[in-house]
Amino acid sequence: MHMNPPKLSMFQVLACGAAIVTLSMGTRHGFGLWLLPITQEMGWTRQSFALAIAIQNLSWGVIGIFAGMAADRFGAFRVLLGGAVLYALGLAGMALSPTPTLFALTAGVLIGAAQAGTTYAVIYGVLGRQIAPEKRSWAMGVAAAAGSFGQFLMVPVEGWLIAGLGWQQALLALSMAVLLIVPLAFGLREPGFKGAAPVKRDQTITQALGEAFRYPSFNLLMAGYFVCGFQVVFIGVHMPSYLKDHGLSPQVASYALALIGLFNVFGTYIAGTLGQRMPKRHILAFIYFARAVAISIFLLVPLSPLSVYVFSAVMGALWLSTVPPTNATIAQIFGVQHLSMLGGFVFFSHQIGSFLGVWLGGYLYDATGSYDIVWYIAIGLGIFAGLVNLPVKESPITRSSPQPA
Repeated sequence: MHMNPPKLSMFQVLACGAAIVTLSMGTRHGFGLWLLPITQEMGWTRQSFALAIAIQNLSWGVIGIFAGMAADRFGAFRVLLGGAVLYALGLAGMALSPTPTLFALTAGVLIGAAQAGTTYAVIYGVLGRQIAPEKRSWAMGVAAAAGSFGQFLMVPVEGWLIAGLGWQQALLALSMAVLLIVPLAFGLREPGFKGAAPVKRDQTITQALGEAFRYPSFNLLMAGYFVCGFQVVFIGVHMPSYLKDHGLSPQVASYALALIGLFNVFGTYIAGTLGQRMPKRHILAFIYFARAVAISIFLLVPLSPLSVYVFSAVMGALWLSTVPPTNATIAQIFGVQHLSMLGGFVFFSHQIGSFLGVWLGGYLYDATGSYDIVWYIAIGLGIFAGLVNLPVKESPITRSSPQPA
């Protein structure tokens, strides 16, 4: 950054950033609750719904790259405003779409674009620039924990809205709620980005990307994040239907998703805190290996509300706990000048995994009448991700001329 602009207070950055992530991530975590109401009333297949959510994740990943570039260049404030408006429009469109195609455009493309502008890559760019390196991983853990609390808070609320208002009115109510992101964005208006002039940088975008993609550890982080996306979005979207197929009530699914959110509050905070004290690659490898073990045990034991709640608590502790150490490692290696953009590229890999996880879930269910194959794929990918994170090098990259971290 040029001229070392004044920093925002850490409390302000964390409070506003956490509240935005709570709204944005909390809302999206409940989308699985709409699968059965929408498909049953509209006469659509599960694959139609799953395809729209898959497109959402892919749209989020693709547009997230450019949202990250814009946030790095012009500040997060403008990106957050645009993302909030798109979120409201997308949720309203999701409620009113009469065909699977329009549903895919609104629930898929529009909401995906909205999430790109209101979630981790953009918020973490602000945290990276505004918070000192010795507290950065911890702060990212706090923000990720807020997103998890959003899931714990919002998923039951969304279930109650659906039960009380019907699925369409529930979506319209949420479209109003996400506009609260607009006033919160003013708390993340960074001093160094006032006016239209971009911040001066020591690297161009092209140079930063070339450096990152030539660095093996960056590609290993991308590979691990692909697996993260596959696992969490498959489980988040399809587990409510999986449980109902096995005779469990919708309330069990709502409580299960809420438990994932609650325990992820602790998991993400602990992962962020540990990232200040121990190698982040070891934290990531443990998370992925533990997910593979948890899914395996879940499939082996008899299915009951208790087994679902235990599985949800364990998976919750591992759910988004990959986010703080992954993004803190990127900042540690490459610095923060292009953090939102580089985080956007890593997250794009996450979203390709998300696309495949949610789409394969719907496709293979329609083809086989079962989710079993996708569960087995998730186990194998967890082992793969644990292995590829072990050789990641976390030390700052050596450049010919020093650049600020």
